Amino acid sequence: MPLFWKAYKSDTTSFIEELKAKDPTLSDRMLKGRQLLWDKPVDRDAQSDYRDAEVPQQPYVYQTGH
Repeated sequence: MPLFWKAYKSDTTSFIEELKAKDPTLSDRMLKGRQLLWDKPVDRDAQSDYRDAEVPQQPYVYQTGH
């Protein structure tokens, strides 16, 4: 490794770091948005019922019975 080696930082990483530096509350707002959309409790019984109700798919779905 050369003496003056500098670690690579992508443009995307630099952009995100710049955004976070400009708005310190960004991380908290992103976390709240994630919790709002994705972090939901899982109903294990309903999930099991959905899995049991699945109908097996034919190997080639576009093939007709002829």
